[in-house]
Amino acid sequence: MTQNQKKVVIIGGGTGLSVLLRGLKKHPIDLSAIVTVADDGGSSGRLRDELNIPPPGDIRNVLAALSDVEPLVETLFQHRFSTKNELSGHSLGNLMIAALSSITGDFVHAVQEMSRVLNVRGKVLPAANQSVVLHAEMEDGTVVSGESKIPYSGKKIKRVFLTPEDILPLPETIRAIREADLIILGPGSLFTSILPNLLVPQIGEEVCKAKARKVYICNLMTQAGETLDFTASDHVKAIYSHMSCSFLDTILVNNEPIPQQIKDKYKEELAKPVVYDVDKLNELGLHTIFDEIVNKEGGYIRHNTNKVADILYQLIPENN
Repeated sequence: MTQNQKKVVIIGGGTGLSVLLRGLKKHPIDLSAIVTVADDGGSSGRLRDELNIPPPGDIRNVLAALSDVEPLVETLFQHRFSTKNELSGHSLGNLMIAALSSITGDFVHAVQEMSRVLNVRGKVLPAANQSVVLHAEMEDGTVVSGESKIPYSGKKIKRVFLTPEDILPLPETIRAIREADLIILGPGSLFTSILPNLLVPQIGEEVCKAKARKVYICNLMTQAGETLDFTASDHVKAIYSHMSCSFLDTILVNNEPIPQQIKDKYKEELAKPVVYDVDKLNELGLHTIFDEIVNKEGGYIRHNTNKVADILYQLIPENN
């Protein structure tokens, strides 16, 4: 890494973040990924409960995405056991991170060591060095606790919040945000992957104050249980309602038509293409970038990692 490389921070979790990082790591940038630690489902949730460590799943996916190792090593790291005993459902990478946490006595140190083993391009920073619990207050006033349960409540989310209240971000995370030239949010589940990072005390505040250009990559599809019928501006307003400032400069949205057969497939899970309400985005003071950014392989839609990474690279300010 050369001294004059531009510094890019990306904040999120889930599959969307990993997909995007595979494209971004090909560019000559100093990359830091801030990753949610609110997951409580599956293998991650079990390890979190049994070993009292932050959930490793989202971190594992980001490490794999940023790794520069033989494909077989990455496949091994991502391998999920399908046995009928205690190993069932665990991925080898989750177990390795858990083992390193035990050996080093610290989850963040374990992630740093794993980064070295996998020759990771960039820094992977957990949003906190402790387990946090995500809660959602619904519009009817009820509260649902647990990241994995929130999308299945069948109710509309009013706001999300974390416990405990005294969560400490890593000093490296704060430094990365302060020094960034570009800060990217998303793509990913709005309430359960993106906002849990911004709700960590200090992280949201530092993002508000940061000198960097701030870009939001809007989701391609709505998500039942989280963003049903949300337009692009609804996504932005939900982020702002959880923050103390309106901080985004740019939003990246897709303008490529989604084939009907793919829309039909998503209809079963009550998901549909996000409507990009440009007038309202303009009212929010956002610079909107429209482009064809969809990958339709396998009958599902994802962001086109290389195309999105190229667009983002062009957004890095020349001089800060």
